[in-house]
Amino acid sequence: MSQTVNADDDLQSLTQQSKVAIKQLGSALKHTLTSTMKAKGPSAALEVCNIEAPIITTSVSTDQDIDVRRTSLKPRNSSNAPDSWERQILASFEQQKNEGVDMSMLEHGAITVIDGEKIFRFMKAIPTQAGCLACHGGTVKPDLKEKISALYPNDTATGFKEGDIRGAFTVKIKL
Repeated sequence: MSQTVNADDDLQSLTQQSKVAIKQLGSALKHTLTSTMKAKGPSAALEVCNIEAPIITTSVSTDQDIDVRRTSLKPRNSSNAPDSWERQILASFEQQKNEGVDMSMLEHGAITVIDGEKIFRFMKAIPTQAGCLACHGGTVKPDLKEKISALYPNDTATGFKEGDIRGAFTVKIKL
């Protein structure tokens, strides 16, 4: 996705645009997963995550005309692995959290250059909530663990506790 913005557009406007896309993606994913979890359980929610989450992510990116997705230092889906900039920001979020910074304050935006092109990048931490632990916690039921392994053979997204940084939403806007 790309969006052309004037060079004098300020970071505040780009940050706000990023937050709108993140809120749209987060709300859509949470609604879909929560309703499936309640109606059909964690195994069905895992299938939704595998099949529908990428579709929802693409839809929000297209709707907002920017690139928005999720990443993590411990990704379930290897296509969500962080690039070097994202890895650095995620590590910074972990350090800030360990220093007592409130999770809701963990966000970062900057103008970067990728392949000679100016890009505004923004990340916002995703906290691990109680509902995440069935599939991402330290004790995943054997049948669910087996299904995770089948859908995500390179999964590293377990062992989390409530309040941990599960990952982050990440946005790119071409300038």
